[in-house]
Amino acid sequence: MSLSQLHYTSAPPGPDGSGFRFTAVSPGVPPTLLREAEQLIGYDPPRDLPARPDTEQLKSFPKAFSFSDLSDGGRLLSRSVYTGADYSGRWGNFHAHALHLPSGVRLPDGALPITAWESPRWADTTPPDGRPEPVDRFEPSGLLRTDTLVAFARSRADRLAAFFADLRALAEETDTRQIVLVEQDSADVAQWIALACAVLPRERAHRLTFTTYTRRPQQARQQIVGALPSSEPVGHDHRFRVHDCTGRAGAEPVGDAWAEVCARVWAAGRPELFRDSSGDLGPLAVAALVHGIGLRGDGRAAAARWVADHASTLPEQTLAALVGALTGEVTAGPPGTRDGRHSPTGTPLDDEPAALAALSARLDGQVPTAVSAPLAARVLASAVVDRGPVPPLGAGSLTPALRAELARDLAPALRQGIADPTEPAAGRPLALLRVADLLDVDCTQALPKFAERIARDLVSGRAAEPAAGEPSAADRAFPSALLDAVHGHPALRTALFGALNALAAANPPGVAARLAGSGLPVSLDPGFPHLRMCVQAGEARRAGGDRLRRCHEVLRTAGVSPHAEPAVLLTALHLVWTDDLPTGEEASLLLNELGSDAHRLAGTRDLLVEAALAAPADDPAVPALATDLLRCFTTELRPAHRAPLLLLEYTDLIDTDQDVEGWADHVLRLRDGAAEPAPDPVTRRVYDALARRLLAVPAHGESYAPPRAPAPESELYALARSGDPGLLAAYERVARGDRVGTRLRTVPSYVAACFGDWSAYPQTHPAWEATRTTLLAKVLRPVVRALPAEDLGAVEEALRRTGRGRLDAYLAWNRPGALGRLAGRLTGRGRREERQATWYGDVRPPGGGDRG
Repeated sequence: MSLSQLHYTSAPPGPDGSGFRFTAVSPGVPPTLLREAEQLIGYDPPRDLPARPDTEQLKSFPKAFSFSDLSDGGRLLSRSVYTGADYSGRWGNFHAHALHLPSGVRLPDGALPITAWESPRWADTTPPDGRPEPVDRFEPSGLLRTDTLVAFARSRADRLAAFFADLRALAEETDTRQIVLVEQDSADVAQWIALACAVLPRERAHRLTFTTYTRRPQQARQQIVGALPSSEPVGHDHRFRVHDCTGRAGAEPVGDAWAEVCARVWAAGRPELFRDSSGDLGPLAVAALVHGIGLRGDGRAAAARWVADHASTLPEQTLAALVGALTGEVTAGPPGTRDGRHSPTGTPLDDEPAALAALSARLDGQVPTAVSAPLAARVLASAVVDRGPVPPLGAGSLTPALRAELARDLAPALRQGIADPTEPAAGRPLALLRVADLLDVDCTQALPKFAERIARDLVSGRAAEPAAGEPSAADRAFPSALLDAVHGHPALRTALFGALNALAAANPPGVAARLAGSGLPVSLDPGFPHLRMCVQAGEARRAGGDRLRRCHEVLRTAGVSPHAEPAVLLTALHLVWTDDLPTGEEASLLLNELGSDAHRLAGTRDLLVEAALAAPADDPAVPALATDLLRCFTTELRPAHRAPLLLLEYTDLIDTDQDVEGWADHVLRLRDGAAEPAPDPVTRRVYDALARRLLAVPAHGESYAPPRAPAPESELYALARSGDPGLLAAYERVARGDRVGTRLRTVPSYVAACFGDWSAYPQTHPAWEATRTTLLAKVLRPVVRALPAEDLGAVEEALRRTGRGRLDAYLAWNRPGALGRLAGRLTGRGRREERQATWYGDVRPPGGGDRG
């Protein structure tokens, strides 16, 4: 296919007029194309060159070689050159020769447009016959030979990366700003464009538009615009990115890894490497490294990632060469480029260690060890020295020689890393311990403190986070890596179990909460009883049952008798009774089954004492427990414990109707003689027992069998005389209770006895006076008013047997009318009652309340 051609210059008058016009046009070119092309092929000579140049000076004028987009989808490749004076002698003439490439059509042989630079096929004058000769091919200029371009690239080495970074953004349309190249010679701009087309994928290189010279860059429509220093400046215009190659290179770093690799490949003189990369960073970086071109860290990382994804398709020779390049001494880049280990800012690139580690993991076991071992050694050394992620290498990942070399070089760093207190011990330090084992580096001296740190971290919840797919920290206490180390490292296991055992003895519930169900293999080593109990406490808790049985189960898991090692008893009690205390019965059984010596040595005596003193008042086994504690620890109890225990013991004597005297006085003497105030449950228990005994009602939980013997009058008098608020409050509380109420309603003699007690000793003590009158009015009177006549007669008969005076007092107290009211005042009936209505027989209904 013959491409349409255009010639444009200032010509003598003719059929198409005179002045600047198209002087030769291939047949079939539409006028619209001519009008659009006329806007693209113009030429303004530089201002700083001679206005009337001679023949030799004309050669120094820039060539405007352009490749431009057209509105019809095609493209125009043109060359405009300054020719000096026109036919009329007027200066400022130029000649433009252009080719029209319709949409989808390329130059002959698929040549890139830039390769036509200064080809002999371009004409400086119009064909004599006005008919352009067909162009079947373009012979390239010697300026674009590979060796010439390499020399040019090396001369611009400090500018290459920045230019290629802008080129990629432009080609990928992530940034549409035009690139302006300022050079002293348009031929240099052509070489820049040739460099650009070499690094781009072929298709993008064919679409790259450019011009090698314009005096007015703001009016240029191409992607790459060449200019001279004398051209109109555009540095202030945000539409352009200017690369002024006539001044000093910019100091700003280039973060684009692809651009950096392209610059190094050109500077190394290996442009043929671009052909197989398809413009992608990964394969280009691999090719560069394999051919000995030193790269920056991000380029090396890109190569490693690409090879990790394509390792199965690459020959072993290529893999070996790449590993050698990645693990050898990093080669300094060509002049003007940076070293291979650091980013443009000079800081280590964090991406490279991770990429190399991923490649090492991919190659490990898939290629001969001789190929992969150097990379594994490099990754391992980097992880240890630079504190990167520690790779999970196996015994076959390294050759013996590399293992010995790494052991020699890394031993100090390994020991220091294992002892690093700033890291969670079960994280990086544990990984370093695995490396030390792999390299046969002796770290025995660091194990005890290391194990203590692991133990503290585990118990405090500071252990390493679980890896992906592992249970959460709430479901398991041990990271899987630590469990593996415990299984495979006997020295670490012994030291760790010892540290955990000490923590378990100090805080059994806290350790059990972390370790229960962890799968810690405590059965691998004998001993460590506290740790065993904490690890297996969860199983005993899930088994359920009463707590005493669970306590014995936990003691059995210790593997040692509490008599041989008493401290396990304390651990067991803390594990079973974590949030509360044993009941009275449980504490008594623990004391009697194991004996006082075991509790004395284990330090659980005070726990049993606390169980007795803090027990609720309705626990029936507590008085017996107090008796046992006083018997077993006669001389060891603290004064603050002895008096409350004696009160509890005395409670049992009162409740069981033992032959003791001076109840109230004895209780008050024990209470007031204590070194510290007795706990409220203790005093309430003994007060209530005393009140029940005075009121002759059974203790809590006892069915009323034979009636209790009435209390001696001296005991009631002692209570009345004491006026003690606590004792009197308990007496009133029990008197108002159901047991007293039931007996009053069913036993007339008990009514007579209570009337005698509550009428006795008036004016003895104000507190007693208030208590007895309240009981007569609020407890006894409602019952008496509700009794049937037969029971009322039985009450009077019982009082008659005690003496005529008591019966008369009762009759006066219970008589309606004025005398009854007077007697009420004497026996406790207040004026408020006198104002209340009375009913038939002066008996108020049991429910209380007035009738309407």
